[in-house]
Amino acid sequence: MKKYLLNLLFVLMSSALIAQAGHIMQGIGSVNMSMGGAATAQPLDINGPLHWNPAGISVFDQNILSLNVGLFFSSPQLSSTAPTPQGPFSGTTEDDRGISPMPAFAMVFGKEDSKHTFGVSAFGISGFGVTFPENMMNPINMPQNLGGFGRIESDYFLLQVGLTYAYEISENLSIGIAPTINYSALELAPNPLSSPSMTLGYPVSEQATAIGFGGQVGILYQSNGGFKLGASYKSPQFFGDFDFESTYLDGSSAPNVLFKMNYPAIYSAGLGYSNESIDFALDYRFVDYANTDGFEASGWTQTASVAGFGWESISIISAGLQLKVIDGVPLRIGYTYSGVPITEDGAFFSTPATAIIKNAFQVGAGFEFSEKLVLNLMYHHGASGDPVSGSLLSPMLVNEANPLGKVPGSEVSYEMTTDMIMFGINYMFSK
Repeated sequence: MKKYLLNLLFVLMSSALIAQAGHIMQGIGSVNMSMGGAATAQPLDINGPLHWNPAGISVFDQNILSLNVGLFFSSPQLSSTAPTPQGPFSGTTEDDRGISPMPAFAMVFGKEDSKHTFGVSAFGISGFGVTFPENMMNPINMPQNLGGFGRIESDYFLLQVGLTYAYEISENLSIGIAPTINYSALELAPNPLSSPSMTLGYPVSEQATAIGFGGQVGILYQSNGGFKLGASYKSPQFFGDFDFESTYLDGSSAPNVLFKMNYPAIYSAGLGYSNESIDFALDYRFVDYANTDGFEASGWTQTASVAGFGWESISIISAGLQLKVIDGVPLRIGYTYSGVPITEDGAFFSTPATAIIKNAFQVGAGFEFSEKLVLNLMYHHGASGDPVSGSLLSPMLVNEANPLGKVPGSEVSYEMTTDMIMFGINYMFSK
């Protein structure tokens, strides 16, 4: 069996990276998350417009502070099948990572009768990891000396700081702009971006960090009849290189490796409607993975490291409804549909792409203790839908007829569910 499992040795760890970097947070803060992330044309609290459409903060005429924290739990499963002389050998490994925190801080400075509104925010817009323990019953998680990869672990987060300005052109029309500064950190074990040693396998990398810059512009129109339209463009977040310092499993040093991974451009358009009883929001987003460094390339390099992950651009639809039927206690429900950027041919390079959630459902509520203080709560449940699957790939099998190095009779697949509870406090300082 070892002979056949050795074909797997040159493949993995794209999994550990892509499970984190490929995820776009569907919303920010308890209110925006409970509305499915829809806020491009419906700024119900300051977090949604600060993240999705900077023009939206023009509706606030007070100084408002918002603090939110979420506790996120995912349940990914990684499965693989490898061919052996005795027949297929299959197994499944469950993640044992636990809970990850999701923070969000925001503040808006508004003034009644002023056309100018300012905002500042610090959002964790991506921040998850995977921990698949060594598993003798799953080919891909067997020890490296038996041809698998052993324990698969990753840690990634992206913190985005935004400085936002909105200008009210008229009573119905506003525009906004928001330059952004980003800090990201990534740790991989093993690291597929490094060239493997024929005797020592892939190395384990220390945490690497990178700084990135970008920006966002937006427009918001509010009719006198309650209908609202909004649109925004968030540029790619352009990062410097991750510089990974790595060691092999025997403790010897591996060559440093550089890797650039930007955050994709996002185009958003939204529709909103409000009256005395309801607030409705519907957003469409286009996430341009296909033209983003770190995602557009795919396949192997000549030294058997991963060249890129070959993700396709995706569409996201978010919808939310707020019911204002109980005085001081708004109730919210939301739904988010996300396309899957991973093709069958690219499934192996994205193993395990556990951050991909196809369907997400949210419920939430607000509790208005006074005119100044509001507590918001939210619960989220998401599922990846059908498992993402494809063949195991090996650079040892690459040839003109098999450019990706597919292993005959093999398969890798992954699926997951997510759950999160989030609570937040909004405090209004003054009129």
